[in-house]
Amino acid sequence: MNISGNTIFIPGATSGIGLALAVRLHDRGNTVIVGGRREDRLRAIAAEHPGIRTVRIDTADASSIDVASRTVLAEHPELNVLVTMAGVMRAEDWTTRSGFLPSAEETVTTNVLGPIRLIAAFIEHLRAQPDATIMTVSSGLAFAPLRVTPSYNASKAAIHMLSESLRLQLAETRVSVLELEPPAVRTALMPGHESNEAAMPLDDFVDEVMALVESQPDAMEIQVERVKFLRYGEARGDYDQVVATLNRTDPH
Repeated sequence: MNISGNTIFIPGATSGIGLALAVRLHDRGNTVIVGGRREDRLRAIAAEHPGIRTVRIDTADASSIDVASRTVLAEHPELNVLVTMAGVMRAEDWTTRSGFLPSAEETVTTNVLGPIRLIAAFIEHLRAQPDATIMTVSSGLAFAPLRVTPSYNASKAAIHMLSESLRLQLAETRVSVLELEPPAVRTALMPGHESNEAAMPLDDFVDEVMALVESQPDAMEIQVERVKFLRYGEARGDYDQVVATLNRTDPH
């Protein structure tokens, strides 16, 4: 993926990593469209960051994705990058039905069905572009589990394998698949996460991501240094230690 000159749609980007990435990409000469559920947040983003476009979308709602995708493509027919950023992370207790089932269903709908539906809405358009990218967003927890978030871990593992599989299917097309694999980052993804000293500062994370995208335009995975501890535990042969350390310190 080239660092500039793109038209990029980032649903689920009204806060956290998504918004920070949207701002940096806009600053680097890309046309950026931010999607989100809350109209007040979208208005605030448009006011605070002139030039960033916004569209309302609920990535857990198939009809909302359909409407938003048609709006985006009508207004930005040159769109060539889709970032499937939206996601939820919930603590769960799998010892009782009520402790996990509603959360698990919400997590799978948002974190797995959401990206699938987004890709379905844009794939034919992206295939018609001279050069296009689908950026998926998994997690270090796709490769080592945090005890308190089983559904989130599983959903991100699914996104990793979806990315791998999609890359194979699109190998003979002009669409590349780029998987972003964040470690724990100081965002509001879970309560208390923004102030977690063990998590990576948001600005540092996005700085490193932008540098990696620029220096590795043909990369298949974007891995900041801090996520490699989780990503390569099995390959190094210290997976059990990785899991123990992760669940002792809690952040991923």
